[in-house]
Amino acid sequence: MDNVSRDLTAPAGANPLTQLSLDQLRRRTSMKWRAYPQDVLPLWVAEMDVPLAAPVAGAITDAVALGDTGYPAGTGYAEALAEFAQKRWGWHGLAVERTAIVPDVMLGIVEMLKLVSVPGDPVIVNCPVYPPFYQFAGNVDRPVVEAPLGPDMRIDFTVLEDVFRRAAGGASRPVYLLCSPHNPTGTVHTAAELTRVAHLAREHGVRVVVDEIHAPIVAAGTSFVPFLSVPGAENGLSLMSASKAWNLAGLKAALAVAGPEAAGDLARIPEEVSHGPSHLGIIAHTAALRDGGDWLDALLRGLDDNRRLLASLLSEHVPSVGYTPAQGTFLAWLDCRALTPGDDPADVFLRRGRVALSSGRPFGTGGEGYVRLNLAASPDVITEAVRRMASAVS
Repeated sequence: MDNVSRDLTAPAGANPLTQLSLDQLRRRTSMKWRAYPQDVLPLWVAEMDVPLAAPVAGAITDAVALGDTGYPAGTGYAEALAEFAQKRWGWHGLAVERTAIVPDVMLGIVEMLKLVSVPGDPVIVNCPVYPPFYQFAGNVDRPVVEAPLGPDMRIDFTVLEDVFRRAAGGASRPVYLLCSPHNPTGTVHTAAELTRVAHLAREHGVRVVVDEIHAPIVAAGTSFVPFLSVPGAENGLSLMSASKAWNLAGLKAALAVAGPEAAGDLARIPEEVSHGPSHLGIIAHTAALRDGGDWLDALLRGLDDNRRLLASLLSEHVPSVGYTPAQGTFLAWLDCRALTPGDDPADVFLRRGRVALSSGRPFGTGGEGYVRLNLAASPDVITEAVRRMASAVS
């Protein structure tokens, strides 16, 4: 394998974000590393610059050695997620019999929308929010209705209730597509907030579908609360995956999880949906949830360090960029509105600084003038990225 180590797994306890060189990363063929020329530092799409967790790599290579590359079967993935939820979140309510495997979280969301709504029913989102929410809902003829976040980047319940009321008055089955933790802001919703969401949704006849793909990734001192664990959420549907926390986007697999009152809805999911996940993906995700806890803990410590580093670097080199370290995800939502009025700051940073960030515009109302930066990189790369960003606007 030339200069690339044959064992690209992080040593036990080591920060996974510091294990790979830029030369090694640039040999990757995934989207993050092939969308731009090699002189661009890619800190945009949500891939992490990490080696695989050793238990995950071992599970995959063992399966390949056995030729175990057939169709997925069994409930091991759901059982592993239930165990993880008990250990990490104190949630004992994830019932394996109320789960279904789906190809990935976004395709799972589409299937949930099909189960609980009909074409023309609105999908309510808290913008700025993950752009595929708009794209995927639109592709199945569910118009998106925005309920913007408040200035503190948390749910604005006055706005949300008003949108619920109007949506319920004009549609048969509106859906609230909740992002938890929130992408791009990194907000981690509290138990009180989620309980209020559940009660408002019931009051107005709105079904809740939750994207919880970033659930394992929270900052020190922050607790993730599964939506289905709060009172009133019994008719909710959640999509979960090990994809983001262990960098497994290319190993397709996710789980749809139903609350007790939504079990009948999930039971109607078409059989062909279960043929979408990769068997190797399910093997990898199961190993991550069962045996990848130490690796995850090292990653979380590294991300905490990177949040502090980014805040310090921006304060020193680009103080006009606003940044509040997030409670969750490995993403940073940067307020660049003071820099280049009228321009897209992501375009400025790319053209002048050779740093690829995600433009805030596709994230909907509230995204203009912002960029999203992927923190799941080495401290050296983040330092160089901020240096380039500073030079781009100097």
